[in-house]
Amino acid sequence: MATVKLTKRGIDQFVYHGTTDEQGRASRDIRWDTETRGFGVRVYPFNEDRQLFPKAFVLSYRVNGRKRLMTIADYGDLTLSEARDRATKYRVQAKDGIDPLEEKRQEALGSTFGDLCKRYLDKHAKVHKKTWKTDDGRLERHIPRAWKSRKVQAISHADIQGLHREIGRTRPYEANRTLDLLRVMFNVARPWYPVLQKADNPADNIKKFAESERKRFARADEMPRIARAIDAESNVYVRAALWLYLLTGARKQELLPRNRSEIERSPDRIRLPDTKSGEEQYIPLSAPAMAIVQAIPEVKGNPYLLPGARQGKHLVNIDKPWRRVRKAAGCEDLTLHDLRRSVGSWMTDDGVDLNRIKNALRHANISTTMRYARLGDDAAREPLERHGKRIIEATGRVRVVERDIADE
Repeated sequence: MATVKLTKRGIDQFVYHGTTDEQGRASRDIRWDTETRGFGVRVYPFNEDRQLFPKAFVLSYRVNGRKRLMTIADYGDLTLSEARDRATKYRVQAKDGIDPLEEKRQEALGSTFGDLCKRYLDKHAKVHKKTWKTDDGRLERHIPRAWKSRKVQAISHADIQGLHREIGRTRPYEANRTLDLLRVMFNVARPWYPVLQKADNPADNIKKFAESERKRFARADEMPRIARAIDAESNVYVRAALWLYLLTGARKQELLPRNRSEIERSPDRIRLPDTKSGEEQYIPLSAPAMAIVQAIPEVKGNPYLLPGARQGKHLVNIDKPWRRVRKAAGCEDLTLHDLRRSVGSWMTDDGVDLNRIKNALRHANISTTMRYARLGDDAAREPLERHGKRIIEATGRVRVVERDIADE
């Protein structure tokens, strides 16, 4: 193995010292550098243009116990100093378990956006996010099929801006969440795809749609219709789930996957062993809620409180039944999360202390509870009614006001 301190002058003078077999295949002739470990210059007898003694910078390294030899670049495309720097960077990657040769091949092939989506879910979302299924569903619903076969670097700022605009025609909030997801994906992907490392994030600098705080909740006059529509559902587990949403204020994904072993008595509650915060939490069960839980029929061999159609699985298809319910009840704009908001609003109207509502709904901070608490029109109307009555009485204009109203 030839070793030498590589210099530009020396490389220019290298000639091929290898051999050629009967099939015309040339053996390797590599001059290894004495300064940078594993770095060298490979000399060829000739290239396809019959040019004598072309040369290339190479690197020998081990990654995950496997020996590798990669070509960094042709001599002339990089200076000796640049090639040394790149060899050092590749050696650091290999030490961290990343194969630079495989990364280079992926860059040459041009990984697709579909590959990026899968890699993001497998290596980032599933590892770091308890809500990774939300990301998965969002990508499945909104990413155009044609994007998945395109190269990662081919997804442009204009593409993402157009997608954001299209989703936002009917669902501006969802458009903003999709934009946030794409921005995170491209940032997370930078170490995986060299082609992205120096490129701008195509999801940056796109103006979001304006968002206002949603104030919808189930009103008292809607409740009889909602109750009738829920009770008209044929599936007993769907009926139980919707009633429990109304009574407990549970989040959608907190309730559906609950195991019967997580139902506790004295106090009556549902244990949540794995929450967004990483801490164990509990859904308190009132007497009506506990009565519903106890009445839910068990399915042999199925451990879940709300069994689904598939054997051994829990209920997952709650959106379609809920759409039927709200259409039948004449409140098609009411979402499942609005039922959770309704719990906070109704408790506020009943004068329940905000800290107790915070604990009941398991909010991380009181500011969220305060937003829920401001929703009830009746909660704001009642003190204003009392205030108005006192003002009118104080001014002695009761009969005048009554006469004015009667005359309208």
